[in-house]
Amino acid sequence: MSRDSRSYALSDLSWVEVEAHLSRDPRLILPVGVCDQFGPHLPTGAATTITEALASDLSQEFRVLRAPTLHYGINVTAQRAYPGAASLGIKTLHRAINELLGGWEAAGVTELITITAHSHDPHVEALASVFPKRARVRVVDALAVDLSKFLDGPPSPQHGGEVVTSLLHHLQPERVQNLPGADFLLNPEHLPRFILGRLPTLPSECPGSVGLPSLASAEKGCRIYAHVLQKIRERIFLAPLDDDFV
Repeated sequence: MSRDSRSYALSDLSWVEVEAHLSRDPRLILPVGVCDQFGPHLPTGAATTITEALASDLSQEFRVLRAPTLHYGINVTAQRAYPGAASLGIKTLHRAINELLGGWEAAGVTELITITAHSHDPHVEALASVFPKRARVRVVDALAVDLSKFLDGPPSPQHGGEVVTSLLHHLQPERVQNLPGADFLLNPEHLPRFILGRLPTLPSECPGSVGLPSLASAEKGCRIYAHVLQKIRERIFLAPLDDDFV
């Protein structure tokens, strides 16, 4: 689909322009980030950067309105403090999405496409369990796509690891710091609980990142980003009647 130079961000449009657009296409993209630590080498907005890039590219390509980013979500707890990280509770995030959606439904939105890049089960579940009055809600966890073919590290849960670090190298390389000590692999007995979001806390010796960010590269991030973007196109925008992609 061809692109144009117009903005489809709600924050750039008047209510008259939004009303006219919704009469033609009643969909709305909502990027949801997190304010979380991703290790000593990445900014606390790393996942938000990925989310916003995907939402912006898809909004522009398919001419779908895009809401302002919600910068807070649900973080993995830890045994130590990571200054700067801030998390909402499940009920708080759930209520926020419900209240926002209520206003958008009243304005004519009939489909909300929520995009996030934070594979923490409580976070995704809070986004997916909203109660719309009539709108269809679709939740995209960008990191739920199978990316194993792009990775050099062993199959393992990641948080600020090879995937996210590669994506930041591609999207905003100036924000990635080349610091030693970011690699950290969880004890095998912790893996199942971490995957399900049931590990009580990250170990105190964890630098914040889980995985092997030392294996990341901009070239790898470029290929990962293109792959994720295409998967979302296929499942959400080119085949909108398919099952939700969560």
